[in-house]
Amino acid sequence: QVQLVESGGGLVQAGGSLRLSCLASGTIFSIATMGWYRQAPGKQRELVATITRGDRTNYADFVKGRFTISRDNAKSTVFLQMNSLKPDDTAVYYCWGRFSVVDYWGQGTQVTVSS
Repeated sequence: QVQLVESGGGLVQAGGSLRLSCLASGTIFSIATMGWYRQAPGKQRELVATITRGDRTNYADFVKGRFTISRDNAKSTVFLQMNSLKPDDTAVYYCWGRFSVVDYWGQGTQVTVSS
């Protein structure tokens, strides 16, 4: 049973930073493609960033230059460093992992950016 557990969300002022973490269990983390999505109230869930097992990264245009995704295979953890946060970044952030051909999701962590 694969489980993804996020942490690190919270309330921050515009221009501030947060670091999200996602711990994976129940699988061989190093072979997975991992990523982060977010969903704001009244909006669809959208891709934020992904990282492959070869550390190839991909970012949504709206976070390029501000957010950085990384992974620590030894700790089965993927991170999202978020800098220069804006009120528009307010959303529930979800950890995502693709293990073999199956997608898994975390429960989400709230990020609120005040103006």
